[in-house]
Amino acid sequence: MVSYSSLSDDELVAIVPNDATAFNEIYERYWSVLYRAAFNVLKEEEACLDVVQDVFVWFWENRTVLKINSVKAYLLVAVKYKVANYIRNGKVRASFYERIPKVALDEEFPDEVLEIKELKEMIARFIISLPERCREVFELSRNEHLSNKEIALRLGITEKTVENQINKALKQLRKQLGRLSAFIFIY
Repeated sequence: MVSYSSLSDDELVAIVPNDATAFNEIYERYWSVLYRAAFNVLKEEEACLDVVQDVFVWFWENRTVLKINSVKAYLLVAVKYKVANYIRNGKVRASFYERIPKVALDEEFPDEVLEIKELKEMIARFIISLPERCREVFELSRNEHLSNKEIALRLGITEKTVENQINKALKQLRKQLGRLSAFIFIY
């Protein structure tokens, strides 16, 4: 009987397509390393367990076609991509922001809070002054955080039109803020 723990990674990979025990040995060798790699970024136990499970499920399902030089490196890269997808899909955002310490800005920096409120009010007035389509596109982009493609689909316009409307709004906003910064500098 072969002791799988004594086999090298290369030997295990060679027999994994036909041997679930070899796969289990690879899992036992690397799951904690992969978990720690995911946890360094995500800081959520359940999310990290999901990422590691997804990587190993994919590894098992594709075991017959994989060409691997280094099991550890391959699995770590797979975790890196799974973590990136997890973040990109917004699954980690809410808890990420909850971990950031909250500062009572109005107590710590009362002048800055007033300036921020004034700036927000000025930007809100600016947005209201935009032409209807431009305002709609700009608000979907900045307030709802939709991509140009998502905005185009929602409004039934081309991505190029969305891009042009956003650029138009940003150019006007920069001009408006430029006047404000000149005023602030003089003041």
